[in-house]
Amino acid sequence: MTSAARASPSRAGRLRLRRSLDVALRGADLLEQKLHILQVRHEALRDAERTCAGRWHENVAVAETWLLRALLLGGEQALAAAAEGMGPAEVTVDETSTMGVRHPSGASCSFPDRDPVAAAPRNTALAQAEAAYREAVRAAADYAAARAAARLVGAELLRVRHRVRALRRHWIPRLEEALARVGLALEQTDHEDAVRRRWAAQQAGSHE
Repeated sequence: MTSAARASPSRAGRLRLRRSLDVALRGADLLEQKLHILQVRHEALRDAERTCAGRWHENVAVAETWLLRALLLGGEQALAAAAEGMGPAEVTVDETSTMGVRHPSGASCSFPDRDPVAAAPRNTALAQAEAAYREAVRAAADYAAARAAARLVGAELLRVRHRVRALRRHWIPRLEEALARVGLALEQTDHEDAVRRRWAAQQAGSHE
């Protein structure tokens, strides 16, 4: 138990406890508001993650179908020759913030032009496979960004939920208990003081 909950049975101690309790109650209210916003946002991000995952799997399936056709038509040598003219994709991730949590808001991909001296795809299936795999890469980037966003906001959601639970279940009840204990002690002290004053007044009256 912290020093605030161990306040001495004095009026100053009771005042400190009341202030600590007010701060804890306001903090819990604010955290619950943040928790609600994070819950709504997290659910939206989870929906986006599931949508992106489905789109990625669909694009990969299409790309693999075209690749299989290209291999059947031209063999591995045609595939290797077409791949020589392709450079790596560049992925840019945009960021935003939700209740102070930085997370991806989306991703964009750019693909370099094919090397002009490289051989062009030898058949239509190879060209279609190339285009399909570019779409799959874009979908993969979107999925990765959505997944990261959901994980980051979800982690903050758990932290805030734990803080609210600690305040509501532990810290606030301890302060309330300590405040009640100090209040009872002060009432007892006031009562004893009143009894002593009456006794002193009676004694003073009996000697007049």
